Amino acid sequence: MTKRTAAQLLVECLAAEGCEYVFSVPGEETMDILDALGVIAAAGRDDGRLAGPRHITTRHEQGAAFMADVYGRLTGKAAVAMATLGPGATNLITGVADAYLDRAPMVAITGQASSDKLHKEAHQVIDIVGMLEPVTKWNTSVQRIGAIPEIVRKAFRTAVLEKPGPTHIELPENLAAAEVDDAARPLLPGKAYFPEPTDEAIAHAAELIATSQRPLVLAGNGVLRRRAAPELRAFARGLHVPVAVTFMGKGAMDDRSHLSLMAVGLQARDHVLSGFDRADLVICVGYDLVEYAPAGWNPDGRKRIIHIDTQPAEVDAQYRPEVELIGDIEGSLRRLLTAVLPRGISGRDAGERHEARETLVHADLRTALLEELAGSAGSGATGPGEDALPITPQRAIADLREALGPDDIVVSDVGAHKVWVARLYQAYEPNTVIISNGFAAMGISLPGAIAAKLVHPERKVVALCGDGGFLMNSQELETAKRIGANITVVVWRDDGYGLIDWKQRTEFGRPFGVEFGNPDFVDYARSFGIAGFRPSSAADLLPTLRRALDVDGPSLVEVPIDYRENLRLTEHLGALAGA
Repeated sequence: MTKRTAAQLLVECLAAEGCEYVFSVPGEETMDILDALGVIAAAGRDDGRLAGPRHITTRHEQGAAFMADVYGRLTGKAAVAMATLGPGATNLITGVADAYLDRAPMVAITGQASSDKLHKEAHQVIDIVGMLEPVTKWNTSVQRIGAIPEIVRKAFRTAVLEKPGPTHIELPENLAAAEVDDAARPLLPGKAYFPEPTDEAIAHAAELIATSQRPLVLAGNGVLRRRAAPELRAFARGLHVPVAVTFMGKGAMDDRSHLSLMAVGLQARDHVLSGFDRADLVICVGYDLVEYAPAGWNPDGRKRIIHIDTQPAEVDAQYRPEVELIGDIEGSLRRLLTAVLPRGISGRDAGERHEARETLVHADLRTALLEELAGSAGSGATGPGEDALPITPQRAIADLREALGPDDIVVSDVGAHKVWVARLYQAYEPNTVIISNGFAAMGISLPGAIAAKLVHPERKVVALCGDGGFLMNSQELETAKRIGANITVVVWRDDGYGLIDWKQRTEFGRPFGVEFGNPDFVDYARSFGIAGFRPSSAADLLPTLRRALDVDGPSLVEVPIDYRENLRLTEHLGALAGA
């Protein structure tokens, strides 16, 4: 009779947690876990059912971690990113750290050398638990195989509890192969419910809102995590209060609404552009300081603030809420709206509230940004005309928005294009624009888009990246091709690190060390057996995007981009803000 191993028990525990995916690069010290995943998958195939997690082989451990990271952001559930010891574990760190600061649940699992080697120098052995401690909510090394059910349950529970983030389990190879007692079984998960604020807290917040003249909402990623966008939108409509979102909060408000101020966080004068300077009350909903520092929108620390979130506010000299509504965000918003509606804001009716909104935003950011998009149509870098190349960022964003439906997903990489996405790309629905802005890790978009397609196979998914970030994890094109993740990768090509070039020119008047060479990205994609496209003109961009999105399989579009527009945007927004 085949013995049952600790690795098999661990995989049974993953199945009990409802874990759907394990992303990994196979390694010697994780072979027992891989074999157990194969056994449980084969059993499921024989029974015609999904018996456990689906294993997806990636081409780099960072790609595995980013896939688990974005899966967690989209679902609120934890997937597993697995790596072997030593260099496999170190390759996970960037993706784990991204999940930590972007508040995405995931569970990292690493192998380790036999426990009888850990007291001395040994091949590839480093302190993985110590290394991951600063970027995980909880992590541990398995020392006793009987504790595996408790360890796995704690890892998944801790990962998904607010604020969510990564956890880590290390399993030495000799323990993974050890036989376990037949009585050892997974612990079944329960369900945790959020409390709601007291009536006294709701009344206090309602009084602040009702007596304010120019309230403004700042919505963050917590609104999306808690699926509270419908309640936020109802709150904004009911009180006619404008809403600005952080980069990671895009989609909390429908950007087609006149109440949407779109995303803030690009420059120091955003608080002027978005009306924060005139607001007498800022209602922060699901807002996390890691997304947009309060010093950027409350520089003198004098704003009156209401904090609505699942966790108490972080201590910050520029972020001192008068009242904190801690707990269920959806319920807090519903109750707060009900409490304020009978009184209105400073006794104003709906028409007066609308007029107040117009005076709040004296250099209306929304209007200015939409004019940027409208003015981009038909104009290129070298002058007017639809044939001009390279293509302006405004045009590239406008055409991408037109090519995609309201529910389709864009996963943005990090770079100059991220700023343009945050600024100009209009999000209509929650979790349709994924931006890493807590840790802001380059290389996330391609693996992240693969994860998004696994979560939403019925939607079109675009990985939007610069040429710098794309080549950091471009090997995952093979993963997309192999598993049938029909994503479209859009690469903005400028042959340099565009964001740093932008910042250098703004601060020093000249760039240095930011230029590099590139392959032909269309040929590069085709070498993976993937369809590659390049627009022949600015006018050809939208048809090219549509052709790529209609391909039955992964596709790539190389877009020559004109980043000279970066400085013009800085100057334009600075002028609007009176800088």
